[in-house]
Amino acid sequence: MPEIPENTEQPDDGVAAFNEVRPRLMGIAYRMLGSHAEAEDLVQEVWLRWQAADRAAVRNPIGYLSTAVTRLAINASQSARARRETYVGPWLPEPVDTSADPYLGAERGEALSFAVLLVLERLSPTERAAYILREAFDYPYDELAAMLQTSEAAVRQLVSRARKRIRAERRTEVSGSRQKTLLTAFITAARSGDLSALENLLAADAISYSDGGGAARASKFPVVGRLRVAKYHRAFHSHFWVGVEVEFGTANDRAVALLRRDGEVFAICTVTASAAGIDEVLWQLNPAKLSAVA
Repeated sequence: MPEIPENTEQPDDGVAAFNEVRPRLMGIAYRMLGSHAEAEDLVQEVWLRWQAADRAAVRNPIGYLSTAVTRLAINASQSARARRETYVGPWLPEPVDTSADPYLGAERGEALSFAVLLVLERLSPTERAAYILREAFDYPYDELAAMLQTSEAAVRQLVSRARKRIRAERRTEVSGSRQKTLLTAFITAARSGDLSALENLLAADAISYSDGGGAARASKFPVVGRLRVAKYHRAFHSHFWVGVEVEFGTANDRAVALLRRDGEVFAICTVTASAAGIDEVLWQLNPAKLSAVA
C-alpha cells in the first residue's frame, strides 16, 4: 500500500486529518473483511476519495471518512462472500499483529478475536457493520443510522440481532493468560503426538480448522469432535514437526504459535478456549495470510 505522506507544505490537502483517523479506518475495514491486505486496499481507496473531495464542505472529517470506509467495506464484504464460496477448504481470518496496536484503532478491543470474527463472517454485511461500529468504536445510534442510511430503530435491531447471534454461537472465552497456557500445552502435546494429553485439553465438541487456501497442504474440511481432533493431530506429528521452530507471539489480541522452518514462518496456530477446554484449533497455513504477523 503506498505510504501517505506525514508532512506537507500545503495546509489544506487533508493529510493531517486523514492520518489522524487512519488507524480507525483500518480497524473498521479489518473487522469487516477479516483481511489485513484487503483492509489496506480499502483505506487507500478512501484516501483517494478524500483527495478528490471538496474538503472545505466537510464539517466532520472523522464521520465522513468512517462512513466512506464502512460503505466500501459493506460492498467489499458482499463480493468477498461470493469469492469465499469457491475458496479451497475452510476460510479463516488473516492474523494481524496487535502487540504494537492492541485495538487496531478502536476505543475497545471488541470484534477482534478469531472467535468473534468467525461469527461475524456469518452475519449479513450490514449487521456486521452495525455491530462493529457500535461495539468496537462506540458510535451512537443516530450516527450509525446516518452512516448506514437507515433509521435509528433499524440500527438498534441490527446490533441486537448481531449480539444475540454472537452470544448463541460462542462460549465465554477464558482469560488471555489461560488461553496462552492451553495453547502452549496443545502445541507440546501435538508435537509429541500425545493422544491422551490432546484429549484432556480439548472440549467434547472441539473443532479443528486448517486454512491452506489451496496454496498449502491442509485439511479441506473441519475436523469435529474431541477424539477425532486428537487423532488428527497425532496422525501427522511424526513428519509435520521435523525441523520446526516454535515462537509464541500475539495476534488479534490472543496468543499464537508461529511455526518456522528454515527461518521462514509457514504456519500460525492458535486456539479459542472456554471453561470446557479448547473449543477451536485454528491453523493458518495460507502463505498469503501470514505476512501481517510474520
